[in-house]
Amino acid sequence: MKQAKWTWADGERQLHEGPVPNGPWARCLAVSRLGSVASTAPELSVWVQVRGHAWIEAKEGRFYLRPGDWVAFAKDSHPVVQADARGLCLGLSIAEDAVKAMAQFSEFGLYVGRGRLTLPELRNNVKLWHRLARSLALPQSARMDANLRSLMLNLEGMQREYRTALQRCPGPSHGRKRQVFERMQRARLYMEGHCDRMVRVGELAERTQFSVWYFSKVFHRLYGQSPQSASAVLRLEHAANLLVSTPMTIGEVGVASGFDNNCSLPAVSVRALA
Repeated sequence: MKQAKWTWADGERQLHEGPVPNGPWARCLAVSRLGSVASTAPELSVWVQVRGHAWIEAKEGRFYLRPGDWVAFAKDSHPVVQADARGLCLGLSIAEDAVKAMAQFSEFGLYVGRGRLTLPELRNNVKLWHRLARSLALPQSARMDANLRSLMLNLEGMQREYRTALQRCPGPSHGRKRQVFERMQRARLYMEGHCDRMVRVGELAERTQFSVWYFSKVFHRLYGQSPQSASAVLRLEHAANLLVSTPMTIGEVGVASGFDNNCSLPAVSVRALA
């Protein structure tokens, strides 16, 4: 395997990670204490929030990460990650060749999406990330390759619920199911990245290049609810977080969450947060 590399943006340091011809198979990235990293490399990237908070601007929208949150972006998402004063966010940028190499030995797959880790899962992820970062100084690459595989398998494990959802995707072959699932996941992530407004079904369908009817049917099949219901739930959760973490008034929270009528917002938002 090609060697990996790692980059740490700490203490208000701003770094840019661009494409590297014949570059490494993977890059360890870290952002902490008001540091930021802007990535334009055409690589899948996965980010895990360890402590504090971070904001990510990407092609799919804007995301706010709390400790234990993880988010995975497609290779053309170009995320910009900014940590707060106490924040530590660890990332892994993975070249397409690395994913293909993993897929040769198993049904390996990493998908666009977002979720949360339990405390033991978070600790294990941090341990594997640090183990890979430390191995970069070794003259031999064999140990580093084992560490890279371990971390990638651990990241895949974070998405274990996606394996069941993938089987519900329409398609005559596993490859077609994966194509459909990847498009649907990216549309859902776009919805999550724009939870400050109502995202219309036609807008999501256009991003997947599916018809509105087909998109709505597959969305309900995968996620057990309509796109409209999913959007409402995401916006309520966003409103609930704003109510408890900012000094914004109820009216301001309603506007910032894409609601025109704020009459029932407080009670519903608190229930959503709970």
